[in-house]
Amino acid sequence: MVTNMSDNKLIQSSPELPDDQKTYSTVRGYIIAAQKQVYSAVNSAMVTAYWNIGKQIYEACGENDRAAYGKQLLQFLSDKLTTEFGKGFTVSNLRNMRQFYLTFPIRDALRSELSWTHHRAIMRVGDPKAREYYLREASERNLSARDVEREIRNMAYQRIMANQTLVAQGDDATLALTPERLLKDPCVAEFLNLKENLRGKEKKVEKRILD
Repeated sequence: MVTNMSDNKLIQSSPELPDDQKTYSTVRGYIIAAQKQVYSAVNSAMVTAYWNIGKQIYEACGENDRAAYGKQLLQFLSDKLTTEFGKGFTVSNLRNMRQFYLTFPIRDALRSELSWTHHRAIMRVGDPKAREYYLREASERNLSARDVEREIRNMAYQRIMANQTLVAQGDDATLALTPERLLKDPCVAEFLNLKENLRGKEKKVEKRILD
């Protein structure tokens, strides 16, 4: 069979046609939409599975998972699950799943649109109202897990509560725009790139704002 090299070169060098690009864009959109659906479904299934695992571990070893039987059970589960399913089932991760159940004991209250990484970060927040705030913010604003961790580090909930207290004490429009008040606004702090944990550093940050 004789191959016409000039014809091949012509085909390779021909520009993309508008209709070709449109078809490609449409097909690409279907693939991305499907991937997002799969990702969402996997995340939801993972959160549910880890909640169920945490519940089972809690019911099996009781309040103290660090007692002799609790340690033995967690190590046994970790060894068996790692052998069968691979990474992700260390003793530490199993403890996280148990804590996940204890922090969110009502499964229907979980946010199915949020990943395990979201929930794992938020469950470390001690204040239940703050946890609910971060869950709602992550869901409504479509925050990544990294964004949520940054909000927690920057104490966004505490600052918003402090702002509301200031407003309750007087007309917000007449309150002086002081460094102390600026510190209470997480948007201002983020805009000024004040990303570190601010507890105990107010004077230093006030100076940076004034500067």
